[in-house]
This record gives sequence, structure tokens and C-alpha cells, in this order.
Amino acid sequence: MRDGMSTDIRNNEADSRYELEVDGHVAFARYRRSGTVLSILHVEAPPALRGSGAAGRLMQGVMDQARIDGVKVDPVCSYAALWIQRHPDYQDLRA
Repeated sequence: MRDGMSTDIRNNEADSRYELEVDGHVAFARYRRSGTVLSILHVEAPPALRGSGAAGRLMQGVMDQARIDGVKVDPVCSYAALWIQRHPDYQDLRA
């Protein structure tokens, strides 16, 4: 938690997605896990959260969890790829 904002994400395994709830709205990152690789397939924030930084906080939480779990991340989604590119402290997690 670098910026003082919560990265309290939850892993909704039934729907294969990480979720971050903000003010009753849910931003999510759909994923597929294969061995030690976590592929981020799609990141989405509902219109009410767009521009609020929710998707970025979600990605930070996903990356922090990937580090804890000891997995590499394959950012299939263009948003996830750009986010990782802009955050050099997470480059070591890229698959």
C-alpha cells in the first residue's frame, strides 16, 4: 500500500477474478492460473469508478498477491500490460 489507499482485494475463485469494491461498485480483474503463471485476461471498472484510480489500486493488489503467492504475471489485457510497464517495481513479476 504505497499511496495510503486500500488495496483490499478479494479473490473470487468461483468467477476467476480478483475484485475491489469501492462505494458499492466492483472493479475486477478476470484471470486464468496455470501452474506458476497468473494470466490477467481483462480488467474492468464500472463507469462510476472510472477515473477514480480503482483499477490501478486493483492491479496493485493483484500484483502484491502474485508476489506473496510466488507466481509470475502474464498481462494479456492491454490495461494490465500498461500498468505493469508503468510500475517498474513489479517488472520482476512479469512472465
